[in-house]
Amino acid sequence: MATEVIKRLINVEEYHKMAEMGIFKPDDRLELIHGEIYEMSPIGSKHAGIVNKLASLFNGLFKGKVVIGVQNPVQIDVRNEPEPDISLLKYRPDFYASAHPVPADVLAIIEVSDASIRFDREVKLPLYASHGIPEYWMIDLGNNWIEVHTNPKKGTYASIQRYLPGEEISLMEHKLSVNEVLILR
Repeated sequence: MATEVIKRLINVEEYHKMAEMGIFKPDDRLELIHGEIYEMSPIGSKHAGIVNKLASLFNGLFKGKVVIGVQNPVQIDVRNEPEPDISLLKYRPDFYASAHPVPADVLAIIEVSDASIRFDREVKLPLYASHGIPEYWMIDLGNNWIEVHTNPKKGTYASIQRYLPGEEISLMEHKLSVNEVLILR
């Protein structure tokens, strides 16, 4: 009798145990998505610059009102713990030291996408939408635009707005210049 080959997926608890046991190197850049471990793309200087710029900008705009996560885990469910470039989280005095944020804590997630654009669009976008993340930004470095996805419904976002250089984006009652975010001169 033939047996079917079955893929063995892991959960967040097992993923954390693997890290504690030293299975991963300290500088490994990994994410758990749908029970599988993915190695993240290397971060280029423009990508890093935009993440740094947003972190600085958001810390000024939302000080004491929002926790800004920079490439930190968000535990979406038992099989998903992505590490988005930026996560805007409901304010907590412990800054999430007691536990990683979960979808109910997330106000917005921002991914700076270059080599990861397809993965961010085809895998992360539906993951975030299906778990009710209210706002998801994809900063597309290849095309120099920002897509803002809002109104999550049935695994997708009902509203998608693309912002080009010279335009402004609203985020929680604040206006941001696309040129400033993309670091265009």
